[in-house]
Amino acid sequence: MAACPRSEATRAVKAAARACGAGAVRIAAADADPLTRERMRAAFARGDFATWPYDDAYAARASDPGALLAGARSVVCVAMPYATPAPRERAGRGRVSAYAWSADYHHRMQVLLREIAARIDAFAGEPATRVACDTAPLAERAFAARSGLGWIGKHTSAIVPGLGSAVFLGEIITTLELDPDPPLKTSCGACTRCIDVCPTGALRGDGTIDAGRCISDLTQRRDAIPRALRPLVGNWVWGCDLCNDACPPSQRAGARGDAAARPLEDETAAPELTSLLRVRGARFRRWRRTAMGWRGAAVLRRNAAVALGNGLDRADVPALAEALRHDPSALVRAHAAWALGRIGSPSAVAALQEALARDAAPSVCEEALAALEPHRPT
Repeated sequence: MAACPRSEATRAVKAAARACGAGAVRIAAADADPLTRERMRAAFARGDFATWPYDDAYAARASDPGALLAGARSVVCVAMPYATPAPRERAGRGRVSAYAWSADYHHRMQVLLREIAARIDAFAGEPATRVACDTAPLAERAFAARSGLGWIGKHTSAIVPGLGSAVFLGEIITTLELDPDPPLKTSCGACTRCIDVCPTGALRGDGTIDAGRCISDLTQRRDAIPRALRPLVGNWVWGCDLCNDACPPSQRAGARGDAAARPLEDETAAPELTSLLRVRGARFRRWRRTAMGWRGAAVLRRNAAVALGNGLDRADVPALAEALRHDPSALVRAHAAWALGRIGSPSAVAALQEALARDAAPSVCEEALAALEPHRPT
């Protein structure tokens, strides 16, 4: 392939990507992108991604494919749709973002990308590629937009024509010089549906997001969810699909995900919250198979406690009181205390008072005191 004309090589690469199962494929030049670098630096300076370990050095690497592969000339950008029908909402059940309820997409995308890369290497007659999928420092959405794979919506996700924004992105960086595709001239226009539907106001409308207010980020962070935002999380226990679901191109695309994108089982798509509140050890195995597994069981239990508190069902008080007494994680106990205070029944208040006399963890006692405050006699 190295001896082929560039246009012929480009067609062969795209054909290989489609043959391997890519839903869409476009190509960008692998030049460093100073505009993306400065946008990322500005976002980090604003604190938009303060819960993640990003810095200026990360921005410099992520905006330059050459930092991942010496001699990089092209970036092959691919998209894979994952939208499948959501389970109906039921009382006592949590909600999970569609990207996370199937087998961990990182593995599937890595298989796809490596298969495409192997074909490119075979054509080139030598190793000429490096793959990236979420785990490598590469500004995926920026290069997807540069390649014409899609445009960046006001919800800050890439919108791929015909597939919408419920897509996994992946890239193959290559030393082969291929014909780049032009960026799309499409935009969201005056549409603000994603902004209007966001409960926390995370979307600013100018193409930026305060990830510290985004429900998807809140359910993945390792520390406490800010108290003021907990009521806005609702019953989401991992991720959030509200902005994607409200996006007209995504609605028009419909459920384009294949069988591999469907839920592994009912519990990974709509977990029973009191069961999730107890998940650890062997019970955590089903979650390890999904994209929810990487943060650990305590984060899921914390999220279940918040969702139960937002459910305002007194029948959930015993499960929350049990978590407040016995959960090994102070993070989970603290959020169970908050949930009991939000429900506010006499048995919930009694559990909080008991916790104050027993729990030595400062974070738990602080949450218990705050939860009791609205229920103290005046």
